[in-house]
Amino acid sequence: MAWRRPPEEELRRRLTPLQWAVTQEGATEPPFDNPYWNEHRPGLYVDVVSGEPLFSSRDKFDSGTGWPSFTRPVAEGCVVLRPDLSHGMRRVEVLSRLAGSHLGHLFEDGPPPTGLRYCINSAALRFIPLEALEREGYGAWRAWVEG
Repeated sequence: MAWRRPPEEELRRRLTPLQWAVTQEGATEPPFDNPYWNEHRPGLYVDVVSGEPLFSSRDKFDSGTGWPSFTRPVAEGCVVLRPDLSHGMRRVEVLSRLAGSHLGHLFEDGPPPTGLRYCINSAALRFIPLEALEREGYGAWRAWVEG
């Protein structure tokens, strides 16, 4: 499957206002009021913009923050990290590699084995349940979800 960033006109039609604000403008959705913070089914989380695989349910944990949190990306190099000095804070922004979508932020207060917490906005993600991987074209990623 070839993932790509669609043209802006297509994105404006396809994304909800919240998805646009988060992925294109760096906004943050409300905690505990988003679809994936409490999602516990096995599956794959992909970039809502490009479809690129980003995180596996295997690496998801309950951080108590109200946003989906992961200990690591599903594959090396699928996310890009950059300094974020906005809002008077020093943080590390997490972006998708292919589409440059703002996903959330990286913190060093996660559980083992990485000690990292990728705090990601649900609005930047699309969840594909394990049983739908093949149907959605992500069958090759089954091993990353099942372990």
